[in-house]
Amino acid sequence: MKSNQKKDMVLELARKSGVVSAADVAALGVHHEYLRRLCAEKKLVRIGRGLYSLPDAEVTAHHSIAQAGKAVPKGVVCLLSALSFHEIGTQLPHHVWIAIDRRAAHPRVRRSHLRVVRFSGNALSAGIDEHQIEGVTVKIYNPAKTVADCFKYRNKIGLDVALEALREVIRDKRCTIDELWQYAKICRVADVMRPYAEAIV
Repeated sequence: MKSNQKKDMVLELARKSGVVSAADVAALGVHHEYLRRLCAEKKLVRIGRGLYSLPDAEVTAHHSIAQAGKAVPKGVVCLLSALSFHEIGTQLPHHVWIAIDRRAAHPRVRRSHLRVVRFSGNALSAGIDEHQIEGVTVKIYNPAKTVADCFKYRNKIGLDVALEALREVIRDKRCTIDELWQYAKICRVADVMRPYAEAIV
C-alpha cells in the first residue's frame, strides 16, 4: 500500500470517528508514524497522548469527556464529570472522573487530566448509558447511579455536592425514587441517603 493511501485511510477514519488513537491506526494495519507525519503536514492535530483529530473538528463542551472515553474505552465517566454531563448541580470539574475495574491497570494517559476511581462488581457495571460525543462512544453513569456514587464517595467530593445532586434529580424528576434506591443498594449507601431523600420528598 502506498504512503498516500495510508494517509487517506487515517484521515477518513478521523472524519468518521472524530478522535483517532494510535491503536485505531494500528488496527488498520498502518504504522503510527503516519500520525506524526499528518500532524507535521497540519492535516491532523494532537489533542492528547496518543489521540488525534482533524484541525477543523467540531469541539463540544464535553471534549475532555470524549478524549477520556477514547483513551480509556473500558472506563465509565462518573461522579463530578457525570454530574456535569447530565447538567446536575453546579460542579465544573477540572479533571475527568472515570471509574475502572478494581483490578485493571492504571490508564496510560496524562494523570493530570483524569481522576481515576476503582469500582467492582455491580457498582462498576450497573447504570451505564452510552453516549456519542464527537464521534466517540462514551460510557457514562445515568443520573440515579451518579447520585448514589456521590454519596458513596462523599468524603472525597463533599457531602454538599451529593446533597445538591440528590435535591436536583428529585426536584427535576431526572429519575424515579425506585431507581435511586436500586443504585443506593448496589453502592451500599441506602441507609446514608434515606434521611436526606425523605426530607426532600
